[in-house]
Amino acid sequence: MNFWKDKLFLKSMMSIAVPIALQNLISSSLNMVDTLMTSSLGQSSLAAVGLANQVFFFYILIIFGIGTGSSTFMAQYWGKKDVLSIRKVLGLAISMGTILGILFTIAAAFFPEYLMRFFTDIPILIEIGSDYLRTISLSYIITAISFILNIGFRNTENPKVPLRVSIVVFITNTVLNYIFMFGKLGLPAMGVKGAALGTVVARVVEIIMLLYVVYSSKGPLAGSLKELFVWEKEFVKRYLKTASPVVFNEGFWSLGQVLYAVAYAKIGEQATATVQIVSTIQNIFFVIVRGFANASTVMIGNKIGEGNEEGAFDYAIKFLVMSASVGLILGLLMIISSDLTLKIFRNLDTELYQSAKSMLFIIGAVFFVKTFNSTAIVGVFRGGGDTTYSMFLEMGSVWLIGVPFAFLGAVVLKLPIQLVIALVSLEDIIKAIVSIPRIASKKWIKNVT
Repeated sequence: MNFWKDKLFLKSMMSIAVPIALQNLISSSLNMVDTLMTSSLGQSSLAAVGLANQVFFFYILIIFGIGTGSSTFMAQYWGKKDVLSIRKVLGLAISMGTILGILFTIAAAFFPEYLMRFFTDIPILIEIGSDYLRTISLSYIITAISFILNIGFRNTENPKVPLRVSIVVFITNTVLNYIFMFGKLGLPAMGVKGAALGTVVARVVEIIMLLYVVYSSKGPLAGSLKELFVWEKEFVKRYLKTASPVVFNEGFWSLGQVLYAVAYAKIGEQATATVQIVSTIQNIFFVIVRGFANASTVMIGNKIGEGNEEGAFDYAIKFLVMSASVGLILGLLMIISSDLTLKIFRNLDTELYQSAKSMLFIIGAVFFVKTFNSTAIVGVFRGGGDTTYSMFLEMGSVWLIGVPFAFLGAVVLKLPIQLVIALVSLEDIIKAIVSIPRIASKKWIKNVT
C-alpha cells in the first residue's frame, strides 16, 4: 500500500491531524512544565499531585468517552452536512458532561481526604494531595464543556480553533503556575495549591475564548438553547445506543488505570513519582498518534456518512499502517533519548532516575503496539460506529489482564515498578492481536445516522 500517492487522503489527514497533534503537544508540554515545577518541590509533592490527578484522569476519560461517542455522530452528520443534528449531539454531550462535572466537583472539593486515602495511607501525601484537589476541583465543569466544544470543532473540520486557544491556555497556565507556586510579584508561595489555582484561571480563559469563537463566527456549533437542549425521544435513544458503550468503555477503562495507580502506590512513593515522570514523557511522544487517531475518527465517519464503506475501510488500513510505523520510530527515539529527557527534571535521586530510565526502555519497546491500538479503537472502531465491540475489547483487556497483572506484580511478587509495567504491557499486545481479525472482517462499519 502506497498511501503517499493518495493526495486527497494526505491533504485531509494533514489538515485535521496536524492541528490536533500540535494542540496535544501543547497540552502535554504544559503537563511536563507542571511536573517540572512540582518536582522542584520534592518527591512527596510530585507523588501527591500524581495521585490526586488520578481523580481528574478518571473524570476526564469519562468526558472523553462522552466526547468520542458524540464524535461518531458528529463526523457522520458532518458528512451529510446536517448541522441541526450536530447541534443536538453537542447539547446532549455538554449536558452529560456538566452533570458528571458537578458530581466530581462535590467529591473533590468536600471529600478530598477520602479520595486520597483510596490511593495511599501516607499522611504527607494525603495532606498535599487534598489541598491540591480542593482547588483544582473548581476547573472540572469548565474543562468538560471546553473539551466537548473542542471535539465539536474537530469534527466539523475546524481544528485550528482548539489549537490557537490551547496556545493561549499554555502560556497563561505556565506563567500563573510559576507566580502562584513560587510566590512571585509579591504573592505568597502556595506550592501545589498554586499549580491548581493557575490551572483553574487558565480553564476560565479557555472557555471564554471558545464560546466567543463559537458564537461570533456563527458556525455549525452556534446553536440556540432550543437547538442544543431540546431533543426528540427517538434521537436520544439512538444517541445513547451508540454513545453509552463508549462512555462505559472509558469509565471502566479509566477506573482500571486508577487501580494501576493504586497497585504502583503499593510499591512505594518512589514508584508513584517514577510513573508520574514517565507518563509525562510518554504523553509528549504520543501527540502525533493522537492526531492520527482523531483524524481517522473524523475521516472514516465522514466516509460512512457519505455512504462510501469501501473508502472507509481503505482509510482505516492506511491510518493503522501509518500509526504503527510512526509508533515504531517514536519508541526507538524514546529509548535512545531517555538520558536526555530525564535530565530535564530536577532533584531526581539516583534510584528514581534509574527506575524511570528502565521504564522508558520497556514502554519504548512496545510503543508501536500502543499507537496501533489507539488508532484502531478511537479511530477505526468508534469512527466506524462499532462502539460496543471496542467497549468489550478495552474492558476485557484491562480487567482480565492488565489490572490482575498489576496487583500480581506489585503486591504478590513484589517486583520493582519497571517489571510491573512490563507485565501490564501484555494487555496492549493481546488487545492488538484480538482487534486485527475484527478490522479485516469490516463488521465495524456501521452507519449510525
